[in-house]
Amino acid sequence: MDRMLLHSPPIADGWNGLLGAIRGRTTLPGDLREIVILRIAVLNGAAYEWDSHEPAARGCGLGDEHLAALRAEVPGPPLNPRQLLVIACTDVLTQEAVLPDPVFGQLRECFDDRQVFELLATVAAYNMVSRLVVALQISSPAARA
Repeated sequence: MDRMLLHSPPIADGWNGLLGAIRGRTTLPGDLREIVILRIAVLNGAAYEWDSHEPAARGCGLGDEHLAALRAEVPGPPLNPRQLLVIACTDVLTQEAVLPDPVFGQLRECFDDRQVFELLATVAAYNMVSRLVVALQISSPAARA
């Protein structure tokens, strides 16, 4: 992906600024950020994105059972209710782009305003990433080996 970004330095600059902020300067807990990213990778068929973020997810405490649950059509245990809410939000926004009022209300009960915005921005940004990865046919390192 980094090589592709070199085709357009202005986009690379904005890309790195936005995604750097999402990955390192938000108040959203790391496990929730990585759950969003990995779930989007599953939904959009972006193996490169999964392979790039699986180590970070593991570093945030997600184990084999969590990762298997993220790949399931209907995720469940060992994911906790807050993680499952984040997945529900991610699924709806990725597949339909409209967040129903009940889901938005649940988010507001679990997160402060800043974290709600950061969660939604993470979903939006990583949908951009995964769709570009898929469109450019960037394969995962594991697929090339």
